[in-house]
Amino acid sequence: MRIGITGASGVIGKAFSKLATASGHEVIAYSRKEAPLPYTTQTLQHPAAATHQLPETHLDALIHLAGESLMGVWTTKKRERIWKSRVDLTRSIMVHLQSWDVINRPKIVLSASGIGYYGSRGDSLLDETSSQGDGFLAELCGKWEAAAQMANDWGARTLHLRTSVVLTPKGGAYQLMSQVFRYGLGGQMGDGRQWMSWIHLEDQIAMMLWALENPDVTGPLNLCSPNPELNSNFTRKLAQSLKRPAFFHVPAFAMRLLMGDMAKEMLLCSQRVIPSKATKLGYRFAFPQLEDAFAALS
Repeated sequence: MRIGITGASGVIGKAFSKLATASGHEVIAYSRKEAPLPYTTQTLQHPAAATHQLPETHLDALIHLAGESLMGVWTTKKRERIWKSRVDLTRSIMVHLQSWDVINRPKIVLSASGIGYYGSRGDSLLDETSSQGDGFLAELCGKWEAAAQMANDWGARTLHLRTSVVLTPKGGAYQLMSQVFRYGLGGQMGDGRQWMSWIHLEDQIAMMLWALENPDVTGPLNLCSPNPELNSNFTRKLAQSLKRPAFFHVPAFAMRLLMGDMAKEMLLCSQRVIPSKATKLGYRFAFPQLEDAFAALS
């Protein structure tokens, strides 16, 4: 396939590009930078002032991963950047793609989303059939997916990649947490009873490629291990894998005081999400157990 990808310079974008290229696909990266990106066949530059205006070329599929990082304090301006870079940008890209020649339009669209769609749901087991939750992230993901669904207007098979915490030493939550634990400052967050859904980077990109190549996969797809963990267990196993103590306990009120809604909706929320669709359709995880995933990273 000839695969276009936005966000190709990110951790997931780079890893996916490498895997797809090694699997015999062509990867066309869309970037605001002139320099070619690694593991890609071609890098097409788009203007920074009109990010949604992807230069037209023939694509069999589009992987849309671009978006403002969720990390940091969610000030009013930060929320606006998050919303514009996900909902507004995705909508603009889909409208722009409709202007392409019908021969060039991608027939498959995989658009990033997140398990934030479900909100905080306690001990409830959540899969792709579960309803949308409450909160900023839930609303964001719902509108984000609705924007990507516009690809159906030209008959594209559309998937929404509801990604969980991606375990990789190259960025994201794991990189930050492992640094804290290596200094002996790690420990559970809040009361530790909130569920955490996670996925190793290798499974993240392998599942994306599997979904791309499997015509039976449509709609929302939970990218997470079949074995979510309580935060208390997650942090204990992380400490064991790094051979460091986990004595510290960060109180929920302190996290809310320092990080506001970001802490509430990302670090203290409880999301017991399972990948029912992937399991039913035969995806085989390389790292279904947290201990094995940590061992591969440490």
